[in-house]
Amino acid sequence: MDTPNRLAAAVSPYLLAHARDPVDWHEWGDEAFAAARRRDVPILLSVGYSACHWCHVMARESFSDPATAELINRSFVAVKVDREERPDLDRIYLDAVTALTGRAGWPLTAFLTPSGEPFFGGTYFPREARHGLPAFTAVLAAVSEAWRGRRSEVAAAGAALARRLASPPPTADADPGPDALGAVYRALERDFDPVHGGFGEAPKFPPAAALEFLLRITDASDAPRAAPMVQATLAAMADGGIHDQIGGGFSRYAVDRRWLVPHFEKMLYDNALLGRLYTRAAQVTGDPGVAGVARTTLDYLVDDLGLPDGGFAASEDADSEGEEGRFYVFTWAEFLAASGDAASLAAPVLGAAPEGNFEGRIVLHRARPAEAVARDAGTDSAEVEEAVVAALEGLRALRANRVRPERDDKAVAAWNGLAIRALAESATVLGEPRYLEAAVRAARFALAELRRPDGRLLRSRRAGRGDVPAFCEDYGAVALGLFALFRADGDPAWFDQAGGLVEDMIDLFGDGTDGGFFATGRDAPSLIARPLNLSDHPTPSDNALAAEALLTLAAYTGEARYGERAAAVFRVAGRLFEGAPTAVAHLAGILAVALAPARELAVVGPAGHPTTAALLAVAEESFRPDLFVAWGDGHCDGGIPLLQGRVALEGRPTAYLCRGHTCTGPTMDAAELRRLLTRRFRLSDGERRVGP
Repeated sequence: MDTPNRLAAAVSPYLLAHARDPVDWHEWGDEAFAAARRRDVPILLSVGYSACHWCHVMARESFSDPATAELINRSFVAVKVDREERPDLDRIYLDAVTALTGRAGWPLTAFLTPSGEPFFGGTYFPREARHGLPAFTAVLAAVSEAWRGRRSEVAAAGAALARRLASPPPTADADPGPDALGAVYRALERDFDPVHGGFGEAPKFPPAAALEFLLRITDASDAPRAAPMVQATLAAMADGGIHDQIGGGFSRYAVDRRWLVPHFEKMLYDNALLGRLYTRAAQVTGDPGVAGVARTTLDYLVDDLGLPDGGFAASEDADSEGEEGRFYVFTWAEFLAASGDAASLAAPVLGAAPEGNFEGRIVLHRARPAEAVARDAGTDSAEVEEAVVAALEGLRALRANRVRPERDDKAVAAWNGLAIRALAESATVLGEPRYLEAAVRAARFALAELRRPDGRLLRSRRAGRGDVPAFCEDYGAVALGLFALFRADGDPAWFDQAGGLVEDMIDLFGDGTDGGFFATGRDAPSLIARPLNLSDHPTPSDNALAAEALLTLAAYTGEARYGERAAAVFRVAGRLFEGAPTAVAHLAGILAVALAPARELAVVGPAGHPTTAALLAVAEESFRPDLFVAWGDGHCDGGIPLLQGRVALEGRPTAYLCRGHTCTGPTMDAAELRRLLTRRFRLSDGERRVGP
């Protein structure tokens, strides 16, 4: 199509990619609904995102086809939505299609009344019927006929589903306790794949929330498999094709149980969550290989997703040159040419063989240990590892000359918040100053570019444009990123900004009736439902992020009202702990911290003093999710309640370990602080447990 449609004025790269479709697309808004009412036709809602492979397939097959477009334009008002820009619409209509069909995903296809009520839907529909799926043109014709011939039935079904979507979740009768943690642990234990790691069957998604929950309970006496499940899954993912063995970073998911063949799109949120997870796992295990995966993942995030203005891009596409995975896979001939003399030793380690493992091509993965290959070859493992390094360098050089997948360069507030947190925490743990520098740049970008003049956060920004107000997850994630920066560099400005965002979050999104937090602000236009998201999917839920931000602020300030708001979130989610425990894994990890009495550590001393550095290093040498750290120079507490009244005794850097802002005797000795931190604060039954 030579003449662009309405999407030519969009901000989202995903919408712009459809600006020359023959479909007469609208963006979501009053204009589209007015047109549907005026023409008395239903709305065809198509939801997707830039890195979605099957979205591209449906676009090529149907939305670029003039005959299909003519049918759409004649019988519907077509609306295109970027799920990353409008997660509220995505969640509402994803839930609707799930209710209608029992499954959902992207591309999401929904048919709505002119009032926005969904009455039919699905996901990808092919151009021609295959694999049990009807042809998209047949679906369009059937829906149009139903709208014309059975209007009252269709409208009634849509209204009933809209009422169901708008119903608030039932709250628990009592606050969730250790039994809720036990339910999540047992569900994960049941679903665990003992052969390949991870949970459930194919396709397999990186289970960041579940693994962090398990990391948080590794000291529980009745959760003996928590640590082994984490270690096995992280090792299997790192060895798999889902992990880019050349450039670092992880793809969205694997199509098989083995983590071997991915859908090749790379998302900012996955790599932020996984980079942080591998960092925390390295603290727990002491395994340098785990720390190495954390570094390559975060290096990918900084080097390949970093934007010139300091923020981070949303994703990289699965496709390049019209083929899925083209950038990442190799023929056997390419492998041999790029690897040279290293090929014979490197091939069995990297799973390279003439027949390939993905449509005749090779997805690199760690198929065999170097030690096993060395035994077979009659050499030592060091020589094999040298060959692997040489092969990967040759393949990297070959790949560098290929067309790289398209990058969706919009900066999403929530995902930038996740990245800021991952980088700030990992900078300290891994000793990587450049991660802290990247986190600071991204935080400055978020506070300057992802806010309106009145202080209201924006959901996303691209090329200086973006006007969608931020959602609850944006406030929670950015606040947690800023709290992590405060912990990393001690600048009280980060704490002030984070605290302000939490207050705004309470005001804009808080449910004053039952507790919990809505996804959309009280200033948002009305939709058929106001989502209150409790399930992780695929990022931590709005309410999990909100609860963690509230508990963090409660620990630093000692103000009980923040903890009470977090407790209300747990109460609202209580039924899910019983009925769908793995869906609230991230929230369960926060609950695990809330049930164990929090500890606060105030360190007072000059930033450059070696004792100050030693005290802070002790605080970060182990994963202690119940420990909240603040430090200042002793001259100004920056308005941080935890630092108020704390001084450097005898002019020497001093640490104060507290519980509920009641502190033990101060110490100036790093070894003594380590001893104090090693003591466990136990639950009232005298034992840290995850069951009743």
